[in-house]
Amino acid sequence: MITKPKGCHDIYGIEGKKWQYVSNLIDGVCDKYNYSFIRTPIFESTELFHRGVGETSDIVSKETYDFIDRGDRKMTLRPEGTAGVVRSYIENKMYGDATQPVKLYYNGTMYRYERPQSGRDRELTQFGMEVIGSDDPFTDAEIISMAVNIYRLVGLKGIKVNINSLGDLESRSKYREALVNYFKPHVDELCDDCKNRLEKNPLRVLDCKVDNHLQIMKDAPRILDYLNEDSKNRFEAVKKYLGLMDIEYIVNPNVVRGLDYYCHTVFEIEADIKDFGSQNVLGAGGRYNGLAKELGGPDVSGVGFAMGIGRLMLAIEKEGIELPINTKLDAFVMYVSDTEKDYAATLVQELRMSGFRIDTEYTGRGLKGQFKQADRLNSKYLIILNDSDLENNLITVKNNTTKEEVKIEIDYLLYYLDECLISEDDHNHDGCDCGCEDEDDHNCNCGDDCDCGDDCNCGNDCDCGDDCSCNHN
Repeated sequence: MITKPKGCHDIYGIEGKKWQYVSNLIDGVCDKYNYSFIRTPIFESTELFHRGVGETSDIVSKETYDFIDRGDRKMTLRPEGTAGVVRSYIENKMYGDATQPVKLYYNGTMYRYERPQSGRDRELTQFGMEVIGSDDPFTDAEIISMAVNIYRLVGLKGIKVNINSLGDLESRSKYREALVNYFKPHVDELCDDCKNRLEKNPLRVLDCKVDNHLQIMKDAPRILDYLNEDSKNRFEAVKKYLGLMDIEYIVNPNVVRGLDYYCHTVFEIEADIKDFGSQNVLGAGGRYNGLAKELGGPDVSGVGFAMGIGRLMLAIEKEGIELPINTKLDAFVMYVSDTEKDYAATLVQELRMSGFRIDTEYTGRGLKGQFKQADRLNSKYLIILNDSDLENNLITVKNNTTKEEVKIEIDYLLYYLDECLISEDDHNHDGCDCGCEDEDDHNCNCGDDCDCGDDCNCGNDCDCGDDCSCNHN
């Protein structure tokens, strides 16, 4: 049997619906912030990531999927989104657009050859947003607020923003020198990777997951002590805007992004999630003012954020958050004879094109089996076709909750079904005293009587969302 590759997942069923819900929520937030969707290739020239991400990054040095294509070109499956977005910005001359800055977001698969573990996969889905063409600290705060609002909207609590500043080139040069001088006497205590990083990019030593427990890491010089006046003022401006946006934050000097292109503002967002592990970081980002120039484009500023959707979904699961997923059909079309089946083919097409969620029979089940299938699919209504009824231009519609049946003229079906569903929605929205808004996202215990006249006790779903007590299957 062929199985999926290690570190990859099949996402389907109710889990797939949850992913779609979160993706749609993200689309909605990005639209409110006026960010445009961008899709870049899954594989790009290896040079893009070696130049853009940096040779000293673990992503490039250890984790990329590299290959030679049939044209003898060096290609890499994208390990992150920012480099590809900036490449597209340059190649498509977006810097020439009159509307600046350019605000973009992506949501797609990335590939990293790392050890699979909870919340970390070799194929991962990553959401990110980028603002290119503005050096205003206001955009740093906007990116952070956007990320925080997404986490809030999915229902996560205890959101915490950790921010730091890496300063400008001058500040980083001074800090780099201080780090090298500090760590050199302790070089034998560092892991092999950090020994190499100390020469090429000493800031990355502070981002090490192997040595982060060492006392020498805790006592290392802090970047905030080496910021020049301009960098300090800029960082204060970012904090001011976050305060004006009512975004709580903590200044954390230990936040150092692992990618080489970051400068000034860097941040990580975490949540207080039970049993989520020691690393509660959900997403991270920062400013990358030199990346476009490094990739052969104009010297423009940029800032961005990225998060793993899989990690977000795990956080939602750990917190026990119930997403408002609609798992119900509007109606299930039932038939037995071939002529009824032919009519069903026409009817389901018409109903679907009219906006209803419809399914029907495909495996040759009898009526009894179709009733069970409709229940499995949570169908609100049953549309039962019968040859003799069709000859008289009639059709049977059955409420799958109350079990009430009516025969109506076929020409009236669309209007009848629409009225029934609207009435049902109105009952669920207005008829309850418990404050619930929709039967699909809240099971109310309002004590309403179901349509059959009994209190809600019998195992069928009543209109109020509780179990209905009448016994009519």
